[in-house]
Amino acid sequence: MAPSTVFLEPDNLLTPKEKNKLRKPVVEKMRRDRINSSIEQLKVLLEKEFQRHQPNSKLEKADILEMTVSYLKQQSQLQMKRSFHKSSQFDFREGYSRCLQEAFHFLSLHKVRTETQSRLLSHFQR
Repeated sequence: MAPSTVFLEPDNLLTPKEKNKLRKPVVEKMRRDRINSSIEQLKVLLEKEFQRHQPNSKLEKADILEMTVSYLKQQSQLQMKRSFHKSSQFDFREGYSRCLQEAFHFLSLHKVRTETQSRLLSHFQR
């Protein structure tokens, strides 16, 4: 069989519409490859979480995406709870500190016996 030669038209002979037609499958494949790569990265990053929910099962792409969304929602809720807890602790400490300042101010204005004053200060510092 004789070798055949394929004659491709130079780029400048193709219309923009024809160029887009030729380019579209390549661009689409690149897009799908990016999506698949990202899904595979999610699978690797959250592998332990997936094994906990569905051990010994092959995950479809949709499963990986759904479980990732679920995991991120859980993490977001935990973050909000931690943030609220830290905020509560901060508010408590700030309130306690202000109360302590008021008590010191009160004790300095009124002549209180030094023994009572020192016991009170010692109690506050605990």
